[in-house]
Amino acid sequence: MIDDTQYMSQDKKDELEKELQNFKAHKISAIAQRIDEARQMGDLSENAEYQAARDEMAWAQTRVIELGRLLDNAQIVGNTSGTVIQIGSVITVKVNTKEKKYQIVGAQEADPTLGKISNESPLGSAFLGKKKGYMVKVILPAGAQEYKILDVK
Repeated sequence: MIDDTQYMSQDKKDELEKELQNFKAHKISAIAQRIDEARQMGDLSENAEYQAARDEMAWAQTRVIELGRLLDNAQIVGNTSGTVIQIGSVITVKVNTKEKKYQIVGAQEADPTLGKISNESPLGSAFLGKKKGYMVKVILPAGAQEYKILDVK
């Protein structure tokens, strides 16, 4: 059985619920109206507006299904305080001579430019379960890197 759990913060879950509600309450009906208006223009085989609106409707309906799946499988994680790195932990590591700070988050919230790394990424998964003081060797596309865990919050 595949674990389809989607780890996320309450803020991210709220954001996805808001997006889903917006699709259901506004976007889908607006696209349906565009399809109806384009349909009234005549020959559907050469009606670019009609085809574009149908494509957009297919995308919107797929997004609604995807959002529903994400929310159905959501498991809320918060900032943790402990000695073992888990989803939600904020860690400080030293790689080469640089100190870096990361937060381990679910895949939906990952944003490496903000220091938020996915628990599913090679780096994030390598840190899970480790403690302050551990050395972690990670094989990355740029090659092997060693990280020393300086702090776990």
